[in-house]
Amino acid sequence: MGKCRVFGIDDGLKEVVADGLYMKHLFGKQISVSVVKFVEKVGHDLPAKSHVHGEEASLQLVGECTVFEGAGEAGDVAVPMAAHSAMIIPAQLSHYGSNRFGAEGVSMRLNVVTPPRPEFGPEDSVPYYPLKNRADS
Repeated sequence: MGKCRVFGIDDGLKEVVADGLYMKHLFGKQISVSVVKFVEKVGHDLPAKSHVHGEEASLQLVGECTVFEGAGEAGDVAVPMAAHSAMIIPAQLSHYGSNRFGAEGVSMRLNVVTPPRPEFGPEDSVPYYPLKNRADS
């Protein structure tokens, strides 16, 4: 039988890009949960590339962001998210985002995806993030 797991949202984040992007992720049987924290110092220069995965619920905790529906081309639909707002992204919808930083110099989200995202890797590893300049998917 499984057990409940409690975790601190802003605790134990792993460095993905120094002074720019910090993350952690956990897995359940049917979901992956990730915390994504962009820091303004370098985070404004870290564009995401368009990607797809299962259905996602995203909660904007700090700062703001815009999720774009599309493949990263002119005319993609922009959907803004303010702090403390949530969004459901349908499964297999191509999307990417950009961040706007709050007074804290941070844009931070909690994302829940089903089925779990295997590209994140083991829970103790540095999580994957679909940065535009990455060669892999």
